[in-house]
Amino acid sequence: MNISSKVRLIDVGPRDGLQNEKQPVPAAVKIELVHRLQAAGLKEIEVTSYVSPKWVPQMADNHEVMAGMTRQGGVRYSVLTPNLKGYEAAVLDKPDEIVVFGAASEAFSQKNINCSIAESIERFAPVVAAAKAAGIAVRGAMSCTVGCPYEGDIAPERVAYLAGLMKGIGVERVDVADTIGVGTPRKVQAAIGATLQHFGIDHISGHFHDTYGQALSNTLAALELGVWNFQSSVAGLGGCPYAKGATGNVATEDVVYLLHGMGIETGIDIDALVDAGQFISDHLGRPSGSRVARALLAKRAG
Repeated sequence: MNISSKVRLIDVGPRDGLQNEKQPVPAAVKIELVHRLQAAGLKEIEVTSYVSPKWVPQMADNHEVMAGMTRQGGVRYSVLTPNLKGYEAAVLDKPDEIVVFGAASEAFSQKNINCSIAESIERFAPVVAAAKAAGIAVRGAMSCTVGCPYEGDIAPERVAYLAGLMKGIGVERVDVADTIGVGTPRKVQAAIGATLQHFGIDHISGHFHDTYGQALSNTLAALELGVWNFQSSVAGLGGCPYAKGATGNVATEDVVYLLHGMGIETGIDIDALVDAGQFISDHLGRPSGSRVARALLAKRAG
């Protein structure tokens, strides 16, 4: 095992976590959430996306949110850009990183973005080229790397294929995502191993959902391979609209508690993080999806 003494977390709550909420979340609330996350010590935050408001109305306020943030030195602010039109809108707001996304499942790719995996990469190629020419970092989100709601188990070879395509168009780092939360440690390690054929360990992050309660186990499995970048969502916000029953991303609070318990440095103040999660949970009118947050809040209450 080659477990790192430090871990960098990317909180995707403001974007991935909120995008499927039915009730509109005001831009001011999203901005406050970003401010609370960076104050808690998060150094990477996925803020918003530049997609058609027809498909994702929750992200229609992307310009307002990006313009309203008070940026903090040393924090990387990333945004999702599905195509060149989205990139051209995003670049006006000066993101530090843009994110393109593809699936290791052909069926999921067709259901999610109405094209094949190869066609999605062709669509992203000019986006990546434009971003790199502008000095903007590029990350590739690889969804359904262990399981798909339509195809079932995904072979590691499919993950390697997608990772190779991402590398081929100039993507700098990738997320290995268990989008529907069906992964178990060995399956996750196989997906990471496949990705390592094209990307070094420093350029791979783990992104796990907790549908079957395996997200922390899968985080530990990735740590054992040397992965030290992970994505999580404050209060466990988020889910997958194309995967019935898929619950939210693993809660940032739960991952931080695990890492701190292992003596791994994150630079995150867990109490401030819990407060950030409580802030957005209160706004949404439901309890936090983080077990750790609920336990710590109960302890505070005496």
